[in-house]
Amino acid sequence: MSILVDVATILISILVIGQGATWLVDASVRIARKLGVSELVIGLTIVAAGTSAPEFAVTFLAAVRDMGDISVGNIVGSNIFNLGFILGGTAIIRSLATNNKVVVRDGGFLLLGTLLLTGFLWDLSLGFLEGSVLLIMLLAYLGYLFWKKEPVEVETEDDQNYNWYDPFILILGLVLVVGSSHFLVISASDLAELAGISQWVIGATIVAAGTSAPELATSIVAALRGKHGISVGNLLGSDIFNMYGVLAVTAMMKDLSVDIQARSNLLALIFMIVLVIIFMRTGWRIARWEGVILVLIGLGRWLYSFI
Repeated sequence: MSILVDVATILISILVIGQGATWLVDASVRIARKLGVSELVIGLTIVAAGTSAPEFAVTFLAAVRDMGDISVGNIVGSNIFNLGFILGGTAIIRSLATNNKVVVRDGGFLLLGTLLLTGFLWDLSLGFLEGSVLLIMLLAYLGYLFWKKEPVEVETEDDQNYNWYDPFILILGLVLVVGSSHFLVISASDLAELAGISQWVIGATIVAAGTSAPELATSIVAALRGKHGISVGNLLGSDIFNMYGVLAVTAMMKDLSVDIQARSNLLALIFMIVLVIIFMRTGWRIARWEGVILVLIGLGRWLYSFI
């Protein structure tokens, strides 16, 4: 019965986190526009941070409870999930166009960060110094985008004007994300213990998929409707912010220790990023057959984790 309760709590928490994150981002964007904040700043800060709010809440709360495996596993697993299931799944439905900036700038920066993170985590720990290096690199990256005036696209659930109750929607969204993340972390930890599975596996699979679920739903629905949906650049940007921002800030606040399984997962992430870069460069698009390969790799990584 306890396992069923934990599973139900995890599923409900994921749904609430998704809704909370949507409200948080949409209300924040409308408020920022009302205050006259430029689309450039909105794209580089509010949307980027808001869409990573679920990952940050889960990663930070897990770290506070000394669950480094869930903290780091969530970010590594979420990035793999984004590139495998979301990017691959969307490409299967509708091939995705790319360009030189996405390949070199975003893909290259993501690969560089993952290589650094792998080196930092090879001793199975991540601390203040390593987190500081990653965060400084993120600030430099954002500074470059601001200087070149190349923001992440501002894509929200709607384009409505500011409403007087938006501040309350923002606060409610934040409360839902943080509160549900608390229950998600606790239930995931309990499930790992009851099922005899390591916290790393739970963090890198179920929790990671949960925090990425809203993005998956948005991209698949958009592709089915023939809309642009989520771009390759936005998806890579999400992975960049997760690693350079969310994980870095968490490591600066609390030293993180992880299971040895982190090494193989990081190597898998490096392989997937290299593959995505190659796919993006060939024909400047990710074709349907390439999407199939990415999804199969994502599925294989999940199966390997539970073996």
